Amino acid sequence: MRNPPTVALVGGGASGTLSAVHLLSYAHARGVPLSVTMIDRYGRHGMGQAYSTTDPHHLLNACAEKMSAIDGDPGHLLRWAAGQGLGADGSAFLPRAAYGRYLCHVLAEAERRAAPGGRVARMTGTVRALARAPGGGWRVRLAGGGGFDADAVVLATGNPAPAARPELAGAAGYRYVPAPWEPGALIGIDDGSPVLVIGTGLTMVDVAISVTRAHPGTVVYAVSRHGLLPRPHPCDAPPPVAVPLPEGPLRLAGLLRAVRAAVVHNGGDWHGVVDGLRPRVPELWARLSGEDRRRFLALVARYWEVHRHRLPPATAARLDDLLAQGRLRLLRGRVTGADASPAGLTVRVAAGDGPRELDVGWVVNGTGPGSPADRDPLLAGLIAAGEARPDPLGLGLATAASGALLDAAGRPHDRLFTLGPTLRGTLYETTAIPEIRAQAARLARRLVDSVAAAGRADTVFGCRRVPSASVTTTES
Repeated sequence: MRNPPTVALVGGGASGTLSAVHLLSYAHARGVPLSVTMIDRYGRHGMGQAYSTTDPHHLLNACAEKMSAIDGDPGHLLRWAAGQGLGADGSAFLPRAAYGRYLCHVLAEAERRAAPGGRVARMTGTVRALARAPGGGWRVRLAGGGGFDADAVVLATGNPAPAARPELAGAAGYRYVPAPWEPGALIGIDDGSPVLVIGTGLTMVDVAISVTRAHPGTVVYAVSRHGLLPRPHPCDAPPPVAVPLPEGPLRLAGLLRAVRAAVVHNGGDWHGVVDGLRPRVPELWARLSGEDRRRFLALVARYWEVHRHRLPPATAARLDDLLAQGRLRLLRGRVTGADASPAGLTVRVAAGDGPRELDVGWVVNGTGPGSPADRDPLLAGLIAAGEARPDPLGLGLATAASGALLDAAGRPHDRLFTLGPTLRGTLYETTAIPEIRAQAARLARRLVDSVAAAGRADTVFGCRRVPSASVTTTES
């Protein structure tokens, strides 16, 4: 008997988990045996970096009714939460650790219900390279040696680490945390000494919540260009508001005028306007010119992000308390350098009111995701070999509408896909569970239908035959 076709998922976080769940579920519905191999660098299958936190005060930034893992079943998370005794209603903001347990449960259930021959193999390791395999699949090569062949590969790598900060070279290796969500990266920073976070977004919020609860005297400095905090969710969310827009090509200036007019027409309340725009963002992004996209990133993106990615009311209230107590201090400016000092680090900041120096115990890079190609040796290797290319803005990878990677010549792969944050350049709005869930469902249907149509012939996944070529990368 032939082995079932194999899909390799590079990444075991939310993107990889939702892909595995929908692959197995749709394969079960079609009666197709399918083997899924999930490779996670740290063995956090199901949770990834976002949901492996152990701090119960780190809450989801969306209410429970929007966070179902199952496409087409919006009440799935709420039923699970009720079964766990969490007592959550649709407007509740669950702890992220609970949501990590939920994703693990959903994955286990999908495996239990898989079609005969279907299974999930959980592998702990780092994929360092992909090489073309005979017949059109991929050979997955692991760091330290070894690997396996897969009929198709899905890059579910999630958010990359923050971009490197050359100005902090003097602090490298000494009380500087360059990637705060690496396992163990934040151990020790709750020692009571002041903490400076570069960035004022959601990562800063998590760090501030944790270190100020751990030690009553801790002060957190947060520095960013705009000095803007994420806005809070309203306790009673208004309904989404439609924003009238012209058809055809769209200019950024016209889009902004339409949004402002919609807010005015909505009595000055922006919440419903932003929520009405959210599902249209990929379409609107596609209609903007490349120059307008760059202008958006330079001038508008931060304002969109703080209104779009909001805080749970309880978290917002905690930040308000910290600001009132002087334990969270916002600075509008940029960090220009840092050096070791007897107390920890002396950080130089070019602030709006002039240069200043801050003596802190720790510095955390909370600037958000960097470029995937810069931070991931696997993706850099694929680009160097011509098997992939970055999108024009450097936000992620260039892809077709299906999520198929484009090679250096712009041709879509038939067996190499991606979803989630790596699609930012193509879709912009692609980092939240609702978007990733829908992408995973569409991709599952594409792959499983191809398996069902082609069986185990050479054309499994409907692929073109290609000559074998290897992809190599170097250790980071």
